[in-house]
Amino acid sequence: MQTTREQHMILFMSFPNFLFLSCQQTMVQLYWSRWMLTIKLQKLMVELSRSQDYEIGDGTTGVVVMAGALLEHAERLLERGIHPIRVAEGYEMASRIAVEHLERIAHKFEFSLTNLESLVQTCMTTLSSKIVNRCKRSLAEIAVKAVMAVADLERKDVNLDLIKVEGKVGGKLEDTELIYGILVDKEMSHPQMPKQIEDAKIAILTCPFEPPKPKTKHKVDIDTVEKFQNLRQQEQKYFDDMVQQCKDVGATLVICQWGFDDEANHLLLHRNLPAVRWVGGVELELIAIATGGRIVPRFQELTPEKLGKAGLVREKSFGTTKDRMIYIEHCANSRAVTIFIRGGKLPFSLNHFLLVFCIRCR
Repeated sequence: MQTTREQHMILFMSFPNFLFLSCQQTMVQLYWSRWMLTIKLQKLMVELSRSQDYEIGDGTTGVVVMAGALLEHAERLLERGIHPIRVAEGYEMASRIAVEHLERIAHKFEFSLTNLESLVQTCMTTLSSKIVNRCKRSLAEIAVKAVMAVADLERKDVNLDLIKVEGKVGGKLEDTELIYGILVDKEMSHPQMPKQIEDAKIAILTCPFEPPKPKTKHKVDIDTVEKFQNLRQQEQKYFDDMVQQCKDVGATLVICQWGFDDEANHLLLHRNLPAVRWVGGVELELIAIATGGRIVPRFQELTPEKLGKAGLVREKSFGTTKDRMIYIEHCANSRAVTIFIRGGKLPFSLNHFLLVFCIRCR
């Protein structure tokens, strides 16, 4: 049995170890809390930069630097014993004063569709720090013209969804052009189809150019040559009826979301009806908006009123690889435009060029 004095001695001897372990645990908790705080601040800075990029399109570096400076001064105020709420209120008051001062010294300028120089100069300022600054004048003019083409000046609103950005690796950045219409990264379904169609009437289809498929399991028994020929004739008649429906409504070009086999393609060529297949849904919507047409889900619903109209549809090839694209120009609704970017490093050029679209007609 240990006496009370011996127990006290044991406690006294173990106290330094207990104190050391407690201090070590406290330090670990302190470092852990600081590390977690650093992670949260990093996430906050990332979200701040993303918000700046989404809302304005420029100044992502500046807003992070400014936020870091504000946090640094806030830490000094906290070390003096000032409550965080008071620091936040002071920053809000300073923000209001800064905005009021900017509004007082701001200079408003007038612009019109015939005088866009002030907007071009503003856009050039946005591009000065980007990799495309060597040809910022031409790119700024393209961006301003694209935005003004889709802008509603009365409502002071810009629908950027009407601006399509397309790119093709090759050429020079100076070859970038603005197309008052839609550019489709496809080619005519047959190499012998016409490469240029004037005053085109476009049938925009989301239904496949093929016979309907049964929704249940089926089986076809063909044991004679006559049955095979009969099946082939029925299939060819179905294709011929679909092509005839397009011809009857006056369509001179078919743009289809789905594909079709070689037999249907040959029939389209034979009936002198150019076609483009495997066009994406987003591109179909833009084509419908630009040409004033309607997307047709079934051949039975195809009417002359649903055809889109374009002054010129042409196929153009690029470079030594002969990549082909479809230009749909002089459309009924000229508010839909396409910016076609050329360059060696396409993704890098695209990411920086998209910053131009921060322009707002306010």
